[in-house]
Amino acid sequence: MGKRAKMIAKIKELMEKYDRIRNIGICAHIDHGKTTLSDNLLAGAGMISKELAGEQLALDFDEEEAQRGITIFAANVSMVHKYEGKEYLINLIDTPGHVDFGGDVTRAMRAIDGAIVVVCAVEGVMPQTETVLRQALRERVKPVLFINKVDRLINELKLSQEEMMNRFIKIITDINNLIKKMAPEEFKDKWLVRVEDGSVAFGSAYNNWAISVPFMQKSGITFKDIIQYCQEDKQDELAEKAPLHEVVLDMVIKHLPSPPEAQKYRIPHIWKGDINSEVGKAMLNCDPNGPLAGVITKIVMDKHAGAVSVCRLFSGRVYQGDEIYMVNSQQKAKVQQVSVFMGPERIPVESISAGNICALVGLKEASAGETICSPDKIIEPFEAITHISEPVITVAIEAKNTKDLPKLIEVLRQVAREDPTVRVEINEETGEHLLSGMGELHIEIITKLKIERDAGIPVEVGQPIVVYRETVTDKSPIVESKSPNKHNKLYFVVEPLEEGVLKAYKEGKIKDVDVKKKPDDNLVQELIKAGMDPEEAKRVMCIYEGNVLVNMTRGIVHLDEVRELIIQGFKEAMKNGPLAAEKCQGVKVKLIDAVLHEDAIHRGPAQMIPCARFGIRDAMMQAKPVLLEPMQYVYINTPQDYMGAAVREISNRRGQILDMEQEGDMTIIKAKCPVAEMFGFAGAIRGATQGRCLWSIEFAGYEKVPREMQDQLIKQIRERKGLKVEE
Repeated sequence: MGKRAKMIAKIKELMEKYDRIRNIGICAHIDHGKTTLSDNLLAGAGMISKELAGEQLALDFDEEEAQRGITIFAANVSMVHKYEGKEYLINLIDTPGHVDFGGDVTRAMRAIDGAIVVVCAVEGVMPQTETVLRQALRERVKPVLFINKVDRLINELKLSQEEMMNRFIKIITDINNLIKKMAPEEFKDKWLVRVEDGSVAFGSAYNNWAISVPFMQKSGITFKDIIQYCQEDKQDELAEKAPLHEVVLDMVIKHLPSPPEAQKYRIPHIWKGDINSEVGKAMLNCDPNGPLAGVITKIVMDKHAGAVSVCRLFSGRVYQGDEIYMVNSQQKAKVQQVSVFMGPERIPVESISAGNICALVGLKEASAGETICSPDKIIEPFEAITHISEPVITVAIEAKNTKDLPKLIEVLRQVAREDPTVRVEINEETGEHLLSGMGELHIEIITKLKIERDAGIPVEVGQPIVVYRETVTDKSPIVESKSPNKHNKLYFVVEPLEEGVLKAYKEGKIKDVDVKKKPDDNLVQELIKAGMDPEEAKRVMCIYEGNVLVNMTRGIVHLDEVRELIIQGFKEAMKNGPLAAEKCQGVKVKLIDAVLHEDAIHRGPAQMIPCARFGIRDAMMQAKPVLLEPMQYVYINTPQDYMGAAVREISNRRGQILDMEQEGDMTIIKAKCPVAEMFGFAGAIRGATQGRCLWSIEFAGYEKVPREMQDQLIKQIRERKGLKVEE
């Protein structure tokens, strides 16, 4: 039996022992060493050859990733590790650190139960570290800490042992403060990382060594030894004595939970069905004999197999050839192949059981975030996976050859299924296809890689357009709106939505909802807690994209019959704001009174929808409407000599500097810029600092457009959309 065959046999055996499985992710700020770490873990576990690890970056399968040296797509791998005489199966997902691919990170978090947070010892905790940790804790994923690049503190920064200790204490304190701030109540203390119990490890992923307190006790290596090895340039010997994979994987097995342990507290949080039902209990206990329940966290395109769905099973078992049901898209599909990940390859197996991360082939219509179950036991879907950022840039795409059009539409639909942070709008009248993403790089990857390279369709990509929003800043008078036949009247008042309510909506505490009779108590409580007037909170009719419709009328006879039509009109008004037909946010619309015709024929959709839509639009125009533009935080890490050039680059782009810190000979600049001014920033900042800076961006929400620019901007957008332009 060859080595590979033994390995496969081992994986198949361990898949069935739930307490021996660990589903984990590695997450960190960009360039802190995630992929190098995953590679060396794989090599240590004997999945790829030792010589190639670190250079090979086995998880950056995609040629584009190898060229750019960044991870774009979260990769899945599995390995076997021996700890205290027992073997364990570790399923690992390496996630991207670049902000444009934040959606990939969020989806990976749904599949895993524990995370290794990697922090660079030189740079410390960075903004993206905080974002990723927040995403992990929001999904109830338990963290452990790995402080990377320790050799650089010794050899480059020449720190003394005491200075190094202080630096480590600062990093650990920063991470623990974030955990205290963001972890679920019951885990605020339990999940803190501590040096003494070994939930913190130190090392160098690139040089393949690591150390932790339990390992020091076991092996007798001291911190002084490490400094000596690094100074004498003997890191290879150190890697023999304190191998990275052993220290890190020991930490994973000891401190991160097994599926049955994690599902007990994760399921009630990510699934809102009845916990005491048969499927609820099966998921809490990770029962392979229970009803099937799982969630698809990602779609990978494979040249030979087509779409491969990466799936985390919480209960039950999937066999090859099974028919399964997809809850969100409400359709059945047949599983043509079931496989597990081994290193970077997929190994077909007959069946796979609860607690594992697996790959399913044959679910053509599946999309990321889909709930799967068996057709005869349909379950409640899992909570939608909420993304922290939203698409802020749009480009128009056209096929160069008309004959490629049908194929292009298919590829765009596929892209939207793979990555929910991409929005695709196909306008069949103009033949224009709009693609919205998180940033320039995000869109470039989709158009260059997925459309031109993988699908072989040459496309013309238009100039990037920024997505604006509209809102109001004042309270309008009562506005009367008549239906086209003049038989019905609605009276509206529009005012800004309370800040707290909008914030709660963005954090996902308040969700989109159409209220049938009266809102449920939880929603009312959340709204009141967020600062809404209790009387208004009880009368909410509809919440849509961060806008709220409130019914303040009393005793109007036929209102219930036109309720849905008014909601429809409200949604249409919110989709196209009055200024430039951009989406609205933070608008509160109150229906104050209504006069309705006795006869149902005279108050149908053709009467009531325009009546509501135009009434709300008129009221908004009298409530001092403004345009909002998307903003981004910009973090630049640059040598001091180039600091002036970097600051100039930001102030030329209407940016404001929020914070500057000196660390050694580097300056860390934190600023905020409008997305509209950020085009071409990558090239410009590299030029300004001669390529010696590290920078990253993060979505920072929407802010008002400066007054002097507003009219010009509205005119431009209206011209672009072919709307009437007022002279």
